[in-house]
Amino acid sequence: MITDLKLTANELRKKILFTAHYNKQGHVGGSLSCADILTALFFNQLSIDPSNPKWEDRDRFVLSKGHTALALYATLALKGYIPEEELKTFDQYGSRLQAHPDMTRLDALDMSTGSLGQGLSAAVGIAIGAKRLKKDFHVYCLIGDGESQEGQIWEAANIAEKYNLDNLIVLLDQNGLQQYGWKNETNRKSPELRGKKKFESFGFDTWEVDGHCMADIVGALTEAKGQLNGLPKAIVMNTVKGKGVSFMENNYLWHSKAPNDEEYQQALIEMEGAIK
Repeated sequence: MITDLKLTANELRKKILFTAHYNKQGHVGGSLSCADILTALFFNQLSIDPSNPKWEDRDRFVLSKGHTALALYATLALKGYIPEEELKTFDQYGSRLQAHPDMTRLDALDMSTGSLGQGLSAAVGIAIGAKRLKKDFHVYCLIGDGESQEGQIWEAANIAEKYNLDNLIVLLDQNGLQQYGWKNETNRKSPELRGKKKFESFGFDTWEVDGHCMADIVGALTEAKGQLNGLPKAIVMNTVKGKGVSFMENNYLWHSKAPNDEEYQQALIEMEGAIK
């Protein structure tokens, strides 16, 4: 199973790069950093049905870091929600695949996102609704470490604890880089204010794993989903921006940049080598 998921994650990275190269745009770095997380979710954890995207009892997924829609669309294509050919329309006028997720255009989306810091609030609302309606589905929300510097993230976290949302699982893609290479100096100097310890201080059950180790990701997701103890969940995924392509890794210049023909071919060579 883990081997199959690793192969799928590799294919997902190829789709991400293809889409960005073909359309000459897209947030590549953060899309590559969350590829393993999305693979584990959509191909192992989520209770979903691509043939019935609005199934009432499905698990919900909110991509709070909506600028990495590139990764989500590539995942939906691999999962069978949309034709892979449709990836060629990414961010085009009239396309269902806009630069940020738009649930009014695509049934496979559970929330429109893009304004950073707001996705977790939406996920909390969905989780509260599930509790009120006595539904058993889980709500997963993928957030970025950059947007976690915004107060709304922590206001939402506070509400999650208040309403005992053990059906909410927050996934933090902690790749350590932002658009211009900025790092949160306060968090760097004060590790108690970062990731796992901060979520713990808000009353969450927390885990911290290597966000590129598929076995660890699956293990943490499985454990989090199984603990219905009245506490919301948070899994901190330590990742590498641009993961899988040597010249993109830990390089903030690839936050929002499409590879040219030469860079794309080099990246594909590295992708092929990754599965041998």
